[in-house]
Amino acid sequence: MQRYLKENILQAAKNTIKIEGETILRLSEKIDDNFAEIVELIACSKGRVVVTGIGKSANIGIKIVASLNSTGTPAIFMHAADAIHGDLGIVQQEDIVICISKSGNTPEIKVLIPLIKANKNKIIAIVSDLDSFLAKSSDYVLHAEIEKEASPDNLVPTASTTAQLVLGDALTIALLKYKGFTPEDFAKLHPGGSIGKKLYLRVDDIYILNEKPKVSPEDDIKRIISEITSKRLGATAVIDSENKLLGIITDGDLRRTIESKLSIITKITARDIMSSNPKTIQKEEPAINALKIIRENNITQVIVVDKNNTYAGMVHLHDLIREGIV
Repeated sequence: MQRYLKENILQAAKNTIKIEGETILRLSEKIDDNFAEIVELIACSKGRVVVTGIGKSANIGIKIVASLNSTGTPAIFMHAADAIHGDLGIVQQEDIVICISKSGNTPEIKVLIPLIKANKNKIIAIVSDLDSFLAKSSDYVLHAEIEKEASPDNLVPTASTTAQLVLGDALTIALLKYKGFTPEDFAKLHPGGSIGKKLYLRVDDIYILNEKPKVSPEDDIKRIISEITSKRLGATAVIDSENKLLGIITDGDLRRTIESKLSIITKITARDIMSSNPKTIQKEEPAINALKIIRENNITQVIVVDKNNTYAGMVHLHDLIREGIV
């Protein structure tokens, strides 16, 4: 690749980022009481948010709908061109319509907006031109102001669509805060994937699938090795006659003991080997907390107990990896 061509490529990329970055920073100056009123209007609405647009603005609208739905604000996308050819039935009486357009003067928008107004739905415009048909016909306006697009000919939607997207994100997060949307609420809407599992998966969803290695304090080393080997968790709990946890013996504990006490190995019991203060976790805690304990203590398993310190089972690092927590 010739050097001048490479420099031109890099300069074009940097210039695009610079223009779009400056556009975003200027948007913060447009956030005022009008924005707060829009958030309150949507939050208190009994209907949905119907987002519409055409061209690249329609693509931005689809993303805004996804963000709103994922944070507890019911939303649906309606393409502006399809709306005037039958899809206008999507809009119900109590719905609020957000219309996205750079110019605000496209033919589809000019046909669609009067129809929505006739149905008495509130209209929120996300538009760059405040003198446009859309801006003047809407109940509320979010000004997606831009000085220029990033393209040399000032035609390709770049800074304008970035501004629209950021205003949509700002609305989404402001609504989230207004409604008091919690991580638990988020988990209910995101049950799949690692995000959902980090929020809703509990320790007792995992440990019950594992074997439950355990020995008594008086068990000999043969019994200990057999229990650790057969249950395949790399450790065994040491418990008393009432199933109360006394300690833990890991593979590492065994190796160190065998190295240091080889001559008396047959007389060793669980009490001689165990760590008497093992890391534990309550079974109803989030599974992500088990991962935190494992990482902070550089261990591979954590013992699960109930509120009375009664031994329930174990969670291994491999369990968390299998569940997608790691």
